[in-house]
Amino acid sequence: MDHSFPHLSTTEQAVAALREVARELNLEIEVTHDIGADRTSRRSHAGMGVTTDPNGSLPHEAYVELGGTPRIDVRLFPEGDARITVEGVEFHDIPRDEVPAFLRSCHSGLAHVRGRRFPPGYRLVVPLPGDRTYKEFLPMIGLTRWLSSRVR
Repeated sequence: MDHSFPHLSTTEQAVAALREVARELNLEIEVTHDIGADRTSRRSHAGMGVTTDPNGSLPHEAYVELGGTPRIDVRLFPEGDARITVEGVEFHDIPRDEVPAFLRSCHSGLAHVRGRRFPPGYRLVVPLPGDRTYKEFLPMIGLTRWLSSRVR
């Protein structure tokens, strides 16, 4: 099965790709849409009642919650990036095109936690195809059952 997606140039295309991934992985999915400059999180500078960008387009942002373990939610931004939260660990500025592969990595067992004694700490490591890897620091106190089961 081909797991690649064409360039996800819109938030709606990204949501459709995430719905397909959720279907493949047998996960529940819930999507909330925020449309208009007055509704999107990065457009708080928009004036009162202003819903469009200066070019007349409506910015579209979506918040996606996926069921199952690990707990993952995704905020898709109109600018083409996403913030993915895995078990409370936030990954910022993930390109929208890489979100489906990121989810597959988390659910296929590729994602793991690396720990160090000195300086003490853990990192959640999410490898993607093409030798791309995302890493985020997580406090030792924040290890959930799923994160603990992924420590290497």
